[in-house]
Amino acid sequence: MNRTQDQLFIGGRWTAPAGTGTITVISPNTGEPVGSAPEGTEADIDAAVGAAREAFDDPAGWSRVPAAERAKVLRRFADAIEARKDTIAQTVSAQNGMPIAVAGQLEAVFPGLLLRYYADLVENAGPDVRPGMLGGQIDVRRSPVGVVAAIAPWNFPQTLSMFKIAPALAAGCTVVTKPSPQTVLDSVLVAEAAMEAGLPPGVLNIVPGDREAGAHLVAHPGVDKVSFTGSTAAGRQIAETCGRLLRPVTLELGGKSATIILDDAELDLAKIGADLFVSTLANNGQTCFLATRILAPRSRYDEIVGLMSAFAGSMTVGDSLAPETQIGPLSNQAQLDRVTGYIAKGKAEGGRITVGGEQLDRPGYFVAPTVFADLDNNATVCQEEIFGPVLTVIPYSGDDDAVRIANESDYGLAGTVWTSDPDRGLGVADRLRTGSVGINRYLPDPVAPFGGVKASGIGRELGPEGLGQYQHLKSIYC
Repeated sequence: MNRTQDQLFIGGRWTAPAGTGTITVISPNTGEPVGSAPEGTEADIDAAVGAAREAFDDPAGWSRVPAAERAKVLRRFADAIEARKDTIAQTVSAQNGMPIAVAGQLEAVFPGLLLRYYADLVENAGPDVRPGMLGGQIDVRRSPVGVVAAIAPWNFPQTLSMFKIAPALAAGCTVVTKPSPQTVLDSVLVAEAAMEAGLPPGVLNIVPGDREAGAHLVAHPGVDKVSFTGSTAAGRQIAETCGRLLRPVTLELGGKSATIILDDAELDLAKIGADLFVSTLANNGQTCFLATRILAPRSRYDEIVGLMSAFAGSMTVGDSLAPETQIGPLSNQAQLDRVTGYIAKGKAEGGRITVGGEQLDRPGYFVAPTVFADLDNNATVCQEEIFGPVLTVIPYSGDDDAVRIANESDYGLAGTVWTSDPDRGLGVADRLRTGSVGINRYLPDPVAPFGGVKASGIGRELGPEGLGQYQHLKSIYC
């Protein structure tokens, strides 16, 4: 069945929405519309959950398909997505302002990578039989948890959706995903790829909608598991709902990570600039894991303030679709207001802006990359997640003080340690209360668990641990 402009992907086919609402996508480059999609209603969520429920519960349904056969479908799905990778990158960039160079490296690549990784993982999984301490043996079985509600944010719509879709499908679950209203156009490409790959009807359903639609999905009686990536405030609400329902939930939430520059660190931007960019300013600062608190030893504080100022000031700011752009626009007007509001707050609290600090005089939602100096870790801009290209340089005295400051945060998602001594870096990394740490670099890897502690979330994505989030365990005593 061919799609018309105003249809949703439910039950493996394009279907008319129950309502007449429309989501208009605004270009962050210009502030003008770039496309639209139908807005899903509670009735559409009901239909999608019903289709997923049927596809899971059917005696011959997806949950009963052998792992090797599921793996073949996932690889075809990866092929179909990769055939659309250039269009995916361009569509994402046009919607959320992600520089096209970043979109081409991440949004166009990670979905297929994840599908293939989890296809291999389930295909190669062997039996888990353990000798019992009380006699006999124990056969530990893993079964799919059921219907999964997957809610993804706007900043990495393809990658973060597939953090959930790939392991869930590999485990044998069926999925209803709700993309953010700000990034709905790329989800059409995923639906087309799913159909081309031969994903059975109802196994994957996509319903764009607002927060009310998301809340209805989270609380739906036909849902067995929720996976959410987004703000800590929204995550708390979802956790409350899932706690009341005793429903498993994975929450990947906010961050305010630290970049600890040790006194022996190599600080030649020609050598470390690319890795520093990924860990501090990637995607215009709109990335949950970014280590935007720059912790500098007092003995090198002025040097590091100068280094970070030169680094931020050297960024090429421009239209997200221009290949030379390193920093594009913020995703929307609300995000622009949020970031400029934090910059004003940092100035009011006595921060010294060494570079940037202003909205650019051009159409769209552009803010110059900004560096604050002369603030301590208690300042608002050092404690709250800004989600924009704003860095703070905070002094410390010795490794113990650096660890203390890094851990004095409500969040605990990521972080980096920069040093010429890898063993020393490992020692510092081991003391940080955070879900992951990079030494002289940072980028989540599909084989390693990713997630946070404290206000950064519950559970883990990626790696075998991510697959386990979508499986029930059953012990059979033999």
